[in-house]
Amino acid sequence: MAPTATQAAGSAPVFKTKRPLPFPLNIYQSAVGRKWVMALTGIGLLGFVIVHMIGNLHLYEGPSRMYEYAETLRDLGGGLLPRTLLLWIMRVGLLAMFLVHLHSAYTLKERSRLASDRASFVGGTKKYESKRDYIAANYASRTMRWTGPIVGLYVLFHVADLTWGWWLGDAYVRGNPYHNVVESLSSIPVAIIYVVANLALAIHIFHGTWSMFQSLGVNNPRYNGLRRNLATVLAGVILVGNMSFPILVQAGLVDEDNAKCSSVDLECLADKAEAH
Repeated sequence: MAPTATQAAGSAPVFKTKRPLPFPLNIYQSAVGRKWVMALTGIGLLGFVIVHMIGNLHLYEGPSRMYEYAETLRDLGGGLLPRTLLLWIMRVGLLAMFLVHLHSAYTLKERSRLASDRASFVGGTKKYESKRDYIAANYASRTMRWTGPIVGLYVLFHVADLTWGWWLGDAYVRGNPYHNVVESLSSIPVAIIYVVANLALAIHIFHGTWSMFQSLGVNNPRYNGLRRNLATVLAGVILVGNMSFPILVQAGLVDEDNAKCSSVDLECLADKAEAH
């Protein structure tokens, strides 16, 4: 093979050949395979984001319906499995997808960086002497290296805030998601964190949805307009849905003033949920 511009004749290859793994793990050793994995895990994570947002819309139905929704998640599997077991299996699978998505994105960036002495250290994108004319690459694509880590940190904060209750402290009530969400988002700093993080999430989803089709081989000028429209709609719907929670809580349109059960009376919430 002829030497590249960044590799002199007779020099060591940029990437060392590793011992092939058994099929299908060996697919992940190639750049194309990693792009496929990143795209497929991205689809899985996007599906979770959409379902999670739809589930959180129960917040607007009141404490009892939000409690009912949370209990339904804990009881997934019915009487066939111990309570919360299936939920924890789904959580572990989601975490695995997240880590694989992160690893594939980072290693692909590193391969791009090491393949050329003109590639940037942070993003792996190549630097050119003349100004580039971006066609598919836009603001969203050029900020993926920032929106990705922001979303990752946001996920950690979100779990610590509403699942573990670290931010709320004594105000946290285990088993009452409505109270915890309202109590948390009533804090201006927390609301700002959620707004900024969801802006980053929307930008990440826009470019991720656009580029995953290209990674999967669906890249035709005939369909590119549809791809962009789909990416725009998905990012826009998720942005509006998720941004509504901190905004409406801060506006006082979602609160606990008219709650029929106290925040600590889970038995009352259960009774109200059954009444529906």
